[in-house]
Amino acid sequence: MNDKTKKIVLASMLGALTFIATIIIRVPMPAVGYVNLGDCIVLLCGWILGPIYGAISAGLGSAIADLSAGYVVYAPATFVIKALMAVAAYYIGVKLAKSEKNFVLKLLSAIVAEIIMICGYFVYESFLGGIAMAAGNILFNSIQGVFGLIAGVVLINIYGKSGLKF
Repeated sequence: MNDKTKKIVLASMLGALTFIATIIIRVPMPAVGYVNLGDCIVLLCGWILGPIYGAISAGLGSAIADLSAGYVVYAPATFVIKALMAVAAYYIGVKLAKSEKNFVLKLLSAIVAEIIMICGYFVYESFLGGIAMAAGNILFNSIQGVFGLIAGVVLINIYGKSGLKF
């Protein structure tokens, strides 16, 4: 199997895992949407697959989860936001780090990616339901972000120590 085929297969697998992590463990928010653990896989998409395959995998897995959960209006924004998160994770946590084992830059990249998520949904929700609704969801998006970055950093460290190479 050539490298491009391996990357496509891995991207498909991580996209499916993003969907599963988003849809299986979800806690509804009071206003709209839900808190989930999909962000940890979104981060892995960026760190493992790079900016292009990672963005597509993270964006599609997350957007399909929104579609299947009935949050159709969020799917386009989710695709863009999660894709940007994966790109940020790659450029800060991998490209800048120049080492797969740089914990500090992995953590920084996860924080930046989650800030992108919080700000992205704030802007989108401001258009959907007004600034008050969007502001009300900052806390819930932040909680999701914290869980996503903790789980993502833990998983990438396990991956790094495993010696697996994709």
